Amino acid sequence: MQLYSPWVLLLLLLSPFLAYLSLRKKRHAAVRFPSLTDIRNCPVSLRLRLRPLLNVARLICIALLIMALARPRKGTVLSEISTEGVAIEVVADRSGSMQTEMDYYGQTLNRFEVVKKILADFISGDQKGLTGRTSDLIGLVTFARFADTTSPLVLSHNVLLEFLKKTEIVRLRSEDGTAIGDAIALAAARLKTSEEEIQERRARLIQAGEEILDEQESGFKIKSKVIILLTDGMNNAGEYNPLQAAKLAKEWNIKIYSIGLGSTQAYTTIQTPLGTYKMPTGQNLDERLLKTIAETTGGFYGRADNAKTLHEIVKKIDELEKTEVKSIQYTQYAELFGPWTLAALLILALEMLANCTIFRKIP
Repeated sequence: MQLYSPWVLLLLLLSPFLAYLSLRKKRHAAVRFPSLTDIRNCPVSLRLRLRPLLNVARLICIALLIMALARPRKGTVLSEISTEGVAIEVVADRSGSMQTEMDYYGQTLNRFEVVKKILADFISGDQKGLTGRTSDLIGLVTFARFADTTSPLVLSHNVLLEFLKKTEIVRLRSEDGTAIGDAIALAAARLKTSEEEIQERRARLIQAGEEILDEQESGFKIKSKVIILLTDGMNNAGEYNPLQAAKLAKEWNIKIYSIGLGSTQAYTTIQTPLGTYKMPTGQNLDERLLKTIAETTGGFYGRADNAKTLHEIVKKIDELEKTEVKSIQYTQYAELFGPWTLAALLILALEMLANCTIFRKIP
């Protein structure tokens, strides 16, 4: 609780003076008696002893009214969050070549598992420089021979992380391949319609009578659109040419950051009845294509031979694509002078009633 006019409390300093005025001896109407000897010997009644409480009640009433004049009130701090974030489509290769093993800080994992761990750190943040993208709209497109929307663009990243965790490398040979062009085209199309999707989602919630639970989504605006492409191969499937898809992304003001996963000493571990064997794998990474895609749209290309290098590239992207969050705070006050005024009037009414009944004087 706070007071809007605390200086009014200075009037309380007059309370001792008012008490003096009310308790000092005054000349009252009197009845003459020939002798006061018998009257002085009479006991003082309880009613007479309690009569000064009327003056105390009057002083309490004045104090309560002074407190009400100071306007006590209680403030509630409210905030409005306006977020100008980045719409990000992560485009991850899950073709069979992603089974090639890769070093992950001393552990041996396949490339796709390393990509999933680094992307999870990019989205949620870690202790190695990634702060997380909590205020950004992020979606996931995976591809092999065919490109699929694994997760739509969302601000609630828990669902996205679950989709990412459950995504696996393709197992059927008929589904294996590397359709880079189709994946870029699909991701670009999703980003192009992202603003319309957000508006439609809000409209559906309003029509259904539901509240927009996510405060960030209620004030979210797309500042820029980005595709993060991760692959270890060359385009050998799909309908769209990767460079044509990149030009289309450029027309829609979408920037592409391409990351090539490769190593000159790559190998895959194979389990056989005779034991475990490490088979060297050839490098089919088309770095020239990935670099051209990135430069066409205003992004950059980075090559990652291990988890540490991949983390550094993702960290660089994280630093380049900043999100701007504006928080406006204001205080809403509720006036509390009512109870103080009511208490003062109640005490005043009781004092006047007692003065006219129980403590009534004649004359």
